[in-house]
Order: sequence, then C-alpha cells, then structure tokens
Amino acid sequence: MTGYGTKIKLCGLSRPCDIEAANACQPDYIGFVFASDSRRYVTPEQAATLKKLLAPGIQVVGVFVREDPVQIADLLQAGIIHMAQLHGGEDEAYIRRLRALTDRPILQAFRIRTSQDLAAAQASTADGVLLDSGAGGGTLLDWNLARHMERPYFLAGGLTPENVARAVETLHPYGVDVSSGIETKGHKDSRKMAAFVSALRSRTFLR
Repeated sequence: MTGYGTKIKLCGLSRPCDIEAANACQPDYIGFVFASDSRRYVTPEQAATLKKLLAPGIQVVGVFVREDPVQIADLLQAGIIHMAQLHGGEDEAYIRRLRALTDRPILQAFRIRTSQDLAAAQASTADGVLLDSGAGGGTLLDWNLARHMERPYFLAGGLTPENVARAVETLHPYGVDVSSGIETKGHKDSRKMAAFVSALRSRTFLR
C-alpha cells in the first residue's frame, strides 16, 4: 500500500494562512474546532470564511464537544463542514439524535487508555472512529493497544512529521490525524504541514 492509501487529516486550522498551506500540500481532510474552550476555536462565521478559501476536493471535518446536535446539523446542511467529529465522550443516544437530523458522516473520537476503551470504540455506531491518547499536547497514543483495533480508524495522539511514517507502517490505520505535531509556538507551521503530508506520500508501505 502506498502512502496515498492512508488518509491525512490536518486539524485545528484557524487562519487564512493555514488554509493556504493546506491547499499547497493537499491533505484529504482539514479540521475546524468548534469547541469554545480550545485555543484553536473558530466560530461558524470564521469557518465559513475559511471554507471559501479551501481548494476543492479537501473535505472539512467539524470537531465538537457536546455541542447541540441542531447546531452541528446546521453547519453540515450549510456545507461549511462535510463531516462531524464528536470529541466529548458523546454516547450512543447522542449519535442517534444527530443521525435524525443529518445523513452526513459521523466520526467519534475515543481516548484510548485501556482495552475497555478500545472495545467501546470497536462497538461505536458512528460511521468512523478516531483513537486518541486523550492527554493532549502531542502525547503519543499507546500503539500496543491500537494494534488490536479490528475496524478502520483514524490514528491521533502525538503524531509528527518524524514519526507518522513509522506509525502507519506499524499500525496501518485508515487515516492519521495531527494538530499539535504541525505547530510551532502554538500556531500551524506550513513547513511542518508539508513535511507531515510528504512523510506519507513519498513512501511505500507494505502490509
């Protein structure tokens, strides 16, 4: 499998220059964070403006923490985002409420610290799941746990341009998700963004 087989998501973009950098390196997805307590937070209005600058073909994921499902559905309906990522420990009842409002894909994030966490991710009814360390700040996910995942997943937590190729070679996730690993002094770094994408797309991975 070539690096092109692994989907790439660059998350937490918040400035026009971030979008310009994404357009240059062409990830599969970018992420806008709609959680107001995040330093990467963007308002729906800011997201709409940034979306207009984005190159066609790059999908937008909205990241939410226990947001009103109606607000998420409105953003999906408006075309500001293409997919919703739930990052606040939302339960199955929440997913059912959101599904009643939209048919767009739902990605559920899980903090993986134990085998029980992994089992919960495995059983999720979301369209996709994301495995994260849950610690923030670029803390690496325990790969020994992730290697037991039986469904396709996005790998997050501590990924950088330096280690992402090894992560893919070891775990073969459906996709990889990075935020702090492509930042310098708290802001997206265009050179790190390009290096992250290149680290996968310039290599061939064998299963």
